[in-house]
Amino acid sequence: MSGPAVLKNMTYGELEQFVLSLGQKKFRATQIFRRMYEGCADFDEITELPLSMRQQLQETAVLHAVSLKERQVSSDGTRKYLFEIAGGDTVESVYMRYKYGSSVCVSSQAGCRMGCAFCASGINGLNRNLTAGEIVDQITAVARDTGSRIGHVVVMGTGEPFDNYDELIRALRIMHDSRGLGIGARNITVSTCGLTDRIYDFAKDMPQVGLAVSLHAPDDEIRRQLMPVARSCSMDKLLHVCRDYTEITHRRITFEYALISGVNDRAQDAEKLAARLRGMLCHVNLIPLNTVNENEFQSSAREKAGAFAEILEKRGIQVTVRRQLGADISAACGQLRLNRES
Repeated sequence: MSGPAVLKNMTYGELEQFVLSLGQKKFRATQIFRRMYEGCADFDEITELPLSMRQQLQETAVLHAVSLKERQVSSDGTRKYLFEIAGGDTVESVYMRYKYGSSVCVSSQAGCRMGCAFCASGINGLNRNLTAGEIVDQITAVARDTGSRIGHVVVMGTGEPFDNYDELIRALRIMHDSRGLGIGARNITVSTCGLTDRIYDFAKDMPQVGLAVSLHAPDDEIRRQLMPVARSCSMDKLLHVCRDYTEITHRRITFEYALISGVNDRAQDAEKLAARLRGMLCHVNLIPLNTVNENEFQSSAREKAGAFAEILEKRGIQVTVRRQLGADISAACGQLRLNRES
């Protein structure tokens, strides 16, 4: 026996059909869709609806797909959230303030099966995929808590988004719908560790949404040590697919590169990376690694990051060093969830 309908799992068209199935007029879907993405806490706040319909919805549907379990607030304004989802599992989101506005990093899975050696997200493996509603509701819950309009979203939290591809695409379409959150496609970025078949699908399905690829190494030897996915896909193949992506979409691709002391942060690593990326429409985002107690990896010093970036710049590669936010809270992906499970 199925439970109540989760409205945030629905696209606008599906919500229209649900409203009609209740014997209500189709235009009621517009009112519900708009108000639930404005951050309504419950159906009683949607006062445009008659009382009888609000009561009907309370009996047949639920408005939210996640519930807040824990919040950590950094001195720099960053907020780390732990949300509970159906079945009792938990996922994380991060709210960040930038000069251009507010951004939220959301999770796509409870856990992860990719097994990257430096990441806390996959230490206990994958529990389950998130539904589209559970992905989207992280944004609305953060907006409600901060009182901010969220203008940018990155799907870079716990999980491999392309390992949950169908629900990811549904979530992106819901985020972008102008009748709800109305987040511009170019203000959304999805990160993958390099599932090449899905990169082609993504180029076709979401050509305006940004793509970030977790590279984290200048060659196959180091990448295979850090990322199990690299054992079935060489860097040559991955970068070939990435070049195809830029030609199909005419969009710049971002390569994420977590700097790990003594592993991938040497001058020769920067030279090798620059040679591999030469001529590609790309940008490298150097990330000071957040320390995870469960592994031995340490972040490179800020000075080392600057020297690495300088080499890339001299070789014509666009690069930035990510500003470190939330350093005084459980900033590493999966760390807050892991702390609660242990």
